[in-house]
Amino acid sequence: MTNNCLYSPDKMRIERSTMFLFANKMKEKGHIQSNEYAELHAFSINEKELFWQELISYFGVSFIGEMAPVLLDNSFESYSWFPNMQLNFAENLLRAGHGEDVALNFVHESGLKKQMSYNDLRKDTARLQNALRPYLSKGDVLACYMPNLCETVISMLAATGLGATFTSTSSDFGVEGVTDRFGQSKPKVLVAACGYDYNGKYFDCLPKIKTIKKELPFIEKIVLVDFLGKNPDISDIEDAVMWDNFLSDNFELTFTKVDFAHPLYIMYSSGTTGKPKCIVHSTGGVLLQHIKELGLHSDLTSDKNIMFFTTCGWMMWNWLVSSLYFGSKVTLYEGAPSKPSLSGFLDIINSEKINIFGTSPKYLRALEDSGEEISDFPSLETMLSTGAPLLPEQFDFVYNKIKKDIHLSSISGGTDILGCFMLGNPMLPVHRGEIQCLGLAMDVACFDNNGHDLKGKEGELVCKQTFPSRPIYFLNDDNNEKINKAYFDEFKGVWHHGDFISITDYGSVIVYGRSDATLNPGGVRIGTAEIYRQTEGLGYLIDSICVGKQEDGDVSVLLFVKMKEGEILSHERITEIKSLIKKNTTPRHVPKDIFEVSDIPYTRSGKKMELAVTRIINKKELTNLEAVANPECLDDYKKYI
Repeated sequence: MTNNCLYSPDKMRIERSTMFLFANKMKEKGHIQSNEYAELHAFSINEKELFWQELISYFGVSFIGEMAPVLLDNSFESYSWFPNMQLNFAENLLRAGHGEDVALNFVHESGLKKQMSYNDLRKDTARLQNALRPYLSKGDVLACYMPNLCETVISMLAATGLGATFTSTSSDFGVEGVTDRFGQSKPKVLVAACGYDYNGKYFDCLPKIKTIKKELPFIEKIVLVDFLGKNPDISDIEDAVMWDNFLSDNFELTFTKVDFAHPLYIMYSSGTTGKPKCIVHSTGGVLLQHIKELGLHSDLTSDKNIMFFTTCGWMMWNWLVSSLYFGSKVTLYEGAPSKPSLSGFLDIINSEKINIFGTSPKYLRALEDSGEEISDFPSLETMLSTGAPLLPEQFDFVYNKIKKDIHLSSISGGTDILGCFMLGNPMLPVHRGEIQCLGLAMDVACFDNNGHDLKGKEGELVCKQTFPSRPIYFLNDDNNEKINKAYFDEFKGVWHHGDFISITDYGSVIVYGRSDATLNPGGVRIGTAEIYRQTEGLGYLIDSICVGKQEDGDVSVLLFVKMKEGEILSHERITEIKSLIKKNTTPRHVPKDIFEVSDIPYTRSGKKMELAVTRIINKKELTNLEAVANPECLDDYKKYI
């Protein structure tokens, strides 16, 4: 155990975890010799086909056909997992939940609450499914332009139950952001909210929906959800009907079996340099990946309540909803994470008795900076964090101020795989600033620029072997040019993810940021997270973003900072920041210039937009501003071109 260990699970917690029980089963079958995670992970890599078969059997996945062969093509050239298997995603998600047990626990920032039992969820899914039959068949697309509501989940289950494909974006997107996405995925049915509240303000979506219908004429039906009881007039929106009027009186729930590789979800890249790429994910691949990550790595069981703060425009919504597979209670929060205050928002953990709570480093930083008093959380077992690297100081904050006896699980992957490459583990200790382990059956390595393995040194995150949740294809990419450019051009036959990482001797992972935003002054690669670790503790800063500017054949490091109210970026403070960075890193990490800006740009899922700022200061085109949560701040950076 190293001295940066902040938490280690006790024997009882380890042995009651599903990860331990699964490892024990693999040991009984002779696949491994001990319950150690390293051995289980090695088995999942070296015998990956057998591992996935065992996972399917252990968790009782519902399917027809045969598990063999598991894989026809062992490379990334084509998607060929479980060619003789058919299944239905919605059927699997609705298989385990018991009658009146709560399936969906909806909480709105205003205090509005709604609970749906598994019985009610099945009934409403059937009612919507039967209403959709005239419009939606196997292979068609249903889109949601929705807040994080029960109706959003029901729409996904109804569509995928029919063998259709589901896609979604959140209600805060503007018309261009929606048409850029749905204009490519071409849904036949659009489910949309009439409006939504955020931070106490109501936003009317009907004018946007009317325009979207005109711009996307292939939408045959629009189903409108009035969850705030505004009773709007929708007569001027073509082909529109209210949710309650649309639902069928037929409660018969049916499931269309589809191939393992049948399109389940269409996801979208952030698209700051053009229209978003449309990433198509498979039914079976998503299901197996989420069962593994939720059931084993997150230790989710039927008696637990899980919540992740997300919109349905971020992949974490899809991930969260898969929790239904375990018969768990899934808490959906809709609204601002600052209502009634940053610490007051956390009180949802106590009021709803949440066991697994998901958030982001951005929220944790804002909470720490607020200095607000934080409650105790008796029910909380695990805290998940993603969206950006969780810095060492944020680990300290969680253990010092939120809860000492907690499994802090930093997870990292992406929309590209609809899951994680590295994540938490209920059997392992938590080390400061580190992700606990590589995911089961994910053959992750750290490469240098020449494709050689690195241990304990910074390099590129790669995955050497194919895995079920890899995309099956991109839309509008007949020659696979987009997908190859995105993942396979850098290292032949190997998935290149675009993260800058290092892997420790004991198997944990440190993430330094996106490698396409990695700084390279004087030919030395620098992860931006290394610089953020230094600025994080400065009391007069709210936030910062670090980028590289091409100058005279080299890269100059520029740091942009957002000051706290009433604070100024003086010459003395610039000197202090540079000195701190130099002292704790290297002279090459020291920014050439430090500038004050009004705000730091983020994606809608809470990721710093280093690439967007990099393009601006290097005089490159920046398009599709819908991907930016706060695009008004980008003008600040144009002053420094």
